[in-house]
Amino acid sequence: MQLKMELQFFAGEKTEKATPKKRQDERKKGKVAKSQDVNAAILLISCLITLILFNNYILGNMTTLFEQFFTNYLAQEITISSVMQTFLIGVIELIKMVAPIFVIAIIAAFASNFLQIGFLFTTESLKFDLKKIDPIQGAKRIFSMRALVELLKSLLKIVCIGAITFFIIWIYKDEMLMTAFTNAENALSFFGRVTTTMGISATIALLFLAILDYAYQRFDFEKNLRMSKQDIKDEYKNMEGDPLIKSKIKERQRQAATRRMMSEVPNADVVITNPTHYAIAIKYDEEKASAPYVIAIGVDRTALKIKEIAKEHDVVMIENRPLAQALFKAVEIGDVIPEEFYQAVAEILAYVYRLEKKA
Repeated sequence: MQLKMELQFFAGEKTEKATPKKRQDERKKGKVAKSQDVNAAILLISCLITLILFNNYILGNMTTLFEQFFTNYLAQEITISSVMQTFLIGVIELIKMVAPIFVIAIIAAFASNFLQIGFLFTTESLKFDLKKIDPIQGAKRIFSMRALVELLKSLLKIVCIGAITFFIIWIYKDEMLMTAFTNAENALSFFGRVTTTMGISATIALLFLAILDYAYQRFDFEKNLRMSKQDIKDEYKNMEGDPLIKSKIKERQRQAATRRMMSEVPNADVVITNPTHYAIAIKYDEEKASAPYVIAIGVDRTALKIKEIAKEHDVVMIENRPLAQALFKAVEIGDVIPEEFYQAVAEILAYVYRLEKKA
């Protein structure tokens, strides 16, 4: 006989998708599905586009800086103040040149993270944890499957960028050799154009690899986030409380409510009963309500207890099977008698009051 066993029936096997609470808890700890390659690709392509758009601005500032340096600053007397002034001017001009790239880089860094994980601010990852410096855990991370995947990704990026660089150089090899017979301006323009082409091509390749990496990171994150059936049960118990404890608490609450209800039975004007099942204790007090209201209601054992207390305290009991059944379905403790039962209840109360007067 061949026995077939499915691992999903084992309580410890993590085969279930993570619950929303589990995802929220992990997110609070800063554990989310994120690819650093996506950040790097978006940052690189943003900076490259900015460099292309602002190349004339950067070139103009750089040319002006060199002109001022060779025409004005070289003729100055060399002193500490003049050197500091020249250095300060050069730094300011350099900041002006690279400011657009820095601004776009900061925006791209925030945007790339926001596109992947949305807005998230947490300090959990900054807290000191001894597990992070555990050599055994560190060795496990180094020789884990994830480390092997990261190594393969790095090798793939190196191969792709190297192949793209070699291919572009091979295409322009003849023109590169001819730059020896051109002036410096044309040579610089040519190499700038080739460099831009290489940068755009390499960035597109990195962006494609980043999309694949993001898909892998999502898959790996979901895999590590899986829960066992026992984990889900434990989480439910923590959220809702132990069912056994909850049932005991509810039972005690019911008992307390029943005791309070029974203490009000002696104050009732009348108890309407169905001989064996229902008992509804009713009181009429103009100061508390405009109509008679229910102070106790019960079925079976509770009804029997209500009738016993009513008998002990000489509360009148009226047997009215249809009215008792209808009231039991229509009212709760503290409710005023519905309007459709006014006449029937009023007749019973009138009869009770006549009995009390005779007594």
